[in-house]
Amino acid sequence: MEGNSLLHPAGADLKRVITPQLIFAIRRKYDLDWTGLHGVRHWARVRKVGLELARVTGARTNVVELFSFLHDSCRRGDGHDPDHGRRAVGFATQLRADCLELDDEDFTLLCEAIEYHSEGHLGADVTVQTCWDADRLDLERVGIQPEPHKVCTEAARKMISRTRPLGTSLTPLGTRT
Repeated sequence: MEGNSLLHPAGADLKRVITPQLIFAIRRKYDLDWTGLHGVRHWARVRKVGLELARVTGARTNVVELFSFLHDSCRRGDGHDPDHGRRAVGFATQLRADCLELDDEDFTLLCEAIEYHSEGHLGADVTVQTCWDADRLDLERVGIQPEPHKVCTEAARKMISRTRPLGTSLTPLGTRT
């Protein structure tokens, strides 16, 4: 990880949602390579893209941030693992009292986003959709080009329309490369 810039880039809200305490808890739980395919680098990209999407969609940024670091936190492998979302919801429930500052409504949205993020669903609350889109827009890391009909929001479809050839990352809204 490149210092603290992945967690708190310039211009980010000063209130930390992803706290050192949360990172410590996730790191203790995470069984895979911390910097591997489904690890912290992926989570940081999902966070960055998710926050960019949220500026357009109006999604709840606290939920988007927590989703980014929790959605793959309970994977048992980088391959097919259909229960990892459900396990991550259980983990989020364990962390709620000490690490997650969410009201009941936001926690419900977070759990829905986490549990169903790899199911391919499209219909949900805009915050859940934004979480799913942020994750789907990082599929290029595994050689899958995101497709407009497989994302939930118009903002994500616009990001896809501006992508470069396979193997390069998506350009967040409003940025230039």
